[in-house]
Amino acid sequence: MGKEIERKFLLSGDEWRGLASGTHYRQGYLNSTKERTVRIRTINDKAFLTVKGITVSATRAEYEYEIPLADCTEMLDGLAERPIIEKKRYKIPYAGLVWEVDEFFGVNEGLIVAEVELQSEDQVFEKPVWVGEEVSGDPRYFNSNLVTHPYTTWEK
Repeated sequence: MGKEIERKFLLSGDEWRGLASGTHYRQGYLNSTKERTVRIRTINDKAFLTVKGITVSATRAEYEYEIPLADCTEMLDGLAERPIIEKKRYKIPYAGLVWEVDEFFGVNEGLIVAEVELQSEDQVFEKPVWVGEEVSGDPRYFNSNLVTHPYTTWEK
């Protein structure tokens, strides 16, 4: 079984900007229930289908497969729940790990989060100075929930 152990954080500064060039992601959900999500996404000229299980603590089952770009584009345009998630991802190496900073656009404009994948839930790691409050356990920040409750509609 594939597993993903991931921690998610808000940012506490802009020092991350300029540390990596971003890659455009376009993704949508064919199913976004709490028990499982089925996501399709394009990353440049590649496309992927990902199935994820329910998150328990910081861990969940994850299976990902490359699919034809044309098929993914058709599903994003015709089958995926709305709105489509548009973001730019920056991969920034720091202290032996790679931090992924996602800057969202469209109805999620203004949201920027950093994620780090770990080998175990109790893995010790060093946070960069630009990483702030942890939001791993807050479902509002799950990409699948940003479809039904976009960031621009949150009370701030």
